[in-house]
Amino acid sequence: MRLSWTAFTELLRCTLRGHLRNRLALVLAVAFIPIWIFVARLCTSDQVVRIRLDAISTPVFAPASQAGQVASALGAITMVAGFIAFTETFQSREVDRRLLLAGYPRLPMLLAKLAAVALTAALLALYTTILLWISLPVRHAVPLALALAGAGLVYGGIGLLLGSLVRGELEGFFLIIMLSLVDTGLQNPVFNTLMDVAGVSALPLYGVNQLALSSALTSQSAWSHGLLSLTWSAATGALALLVLHTHRPSRPSWSRKTRARTGLSR
Repeated sequence: MRLSWTAFTELLRCTLRGHLRNRLALVLAVAFIPIWIFVARLCTSDQVVRIRLDAISTPVFAPASQAGQVASALGAITMVAGFIAFTETFQSREVDRRLLLAGYPRLPMLLAKLAAVALTAALLALYTTILLWISLPVRHAVPLALALAGAGLVYGGIGLLLGSLVRGELEGFFLIIMLSLVDTGLQNPVFNTLMDVAGVSALPLYGVNQLALSSALTSQSAWSHGLLSLTWSAATGALALLVLHTHRPSRPSWSRKTRARTGLSR
């Protein structure tokens, strides 16, 4: 038990250090989120729009600029969390393979990756909530922060899963961008005030989008819808763990050739 805990803490430390060494991820986290929120504020008017939220029985009337900033914040945090988790998982696959071949326990490695995703999502949510608090008259900051953290958890899990599956970084980046754009675009109240597209409730951000908009723009908070993000987070995290757990590392080809030549020489 002590060995497993030591392995977990050491791997978590190494994973977080990998995040800090990723300069692109730091730039995205520090600069991209406020820029994206500012762009939404700049490009949308203050005209009051009618927003339909399934989580609230009454229609919501809010300035388009405020609703657009909340939706843009969700989109920014999903991209950043997905990129960070995907990049770290993809780039550390060779190191993880060597650790497993050396007999390192598999479970602490998997749990450390999930813990890093959770910590990253929490920090991004706190930072984004502060930015929105400065830019908007936020009604309920705590449920808004939880909604943003849920979005980071969902796409962090997706990034973790893609980092374990795809063969190239370009494919992973493309999938994260396209999924995030479709997910946030269909649920952006500025572009789709009715948000009545068929199947929209099955999208990963549906629950946190309902919670974020209701918390920032109304006096109510859709806590029950926010719990949907936990389902998506658990599903993506479980799939990523399954992929990492079932993957059996093989020795590199040069090692096999060296062993074969050694056997022939004998």
